[in-house]
Amino acid sequence: MGKLAGLEEYLAEKYNISVFDNAVDSRKQWAMHVHNNSIIKGVIKENLRYDIKIISKNPDEEVIPKIDIKLVYPDAISDSVGPLLNGDKKVKALGLQPISAPAKRYHVKNKSLFPLMKERKLVFFTLLEGEVVRGIIAGFSRYEITLHMKGGVPVTILRHSIYDLRDKNSRCYLKSYQETRRDWEKSPLYGISDG
Repeated sequence: MGKLAGLEEYLAEKYNISVFDNAVDSRKQWAMHVHNNSIIKGVIKENLRYDIKIISKNPDEEVIPKIDIKLVYPDAISDSVGPLLNGDKKVKALGLQPISAPAKRYHVKNKSLFPLMKERKLVFFTLLEGEVVRGIIAGFSRYEITLHMKGGVPVTILRHSIYDLRDKNSRCYLKSYQETRRDWEKSPLYGISDG
């Protein structure tokens, strides 16, 4: 049985890294798209297991459940991010809420993400409330996927907020579809020995 060259090493190095740890270390203001189509801006003070603590408009710390966060990026690039986000009206009309049970989420396998990232393929993520984020995968971890949008603008998608993932040919990369299609086996990375 073959494997993807470099995937195990990548996961060992990057899988437990979180954008929220980087945000805490930065001490700068971040923008977070949360459910109900809101954007919260603030300095992220602490990355807890299921929540984050931020200081936003008032001086008191606010606790935000991570399950409510869909997209995060440094506030300094907000003016660049906004125009690059599109929407899918059909998905928005579904009125989807955060999905608490991991088994019921729309999963994307690491085996699918890794070749897409290495081959720098243009992809389209649709989030639960219909936002469409277009770009090239720059990295991923257990709970997050970082995308470089047009002009290299970096945003991080929380994996629990994904509704769909497709390439420019409309090929679906959700786990439910890839269980039978196994597109990672078509990658030039598949079956190559690291030795």
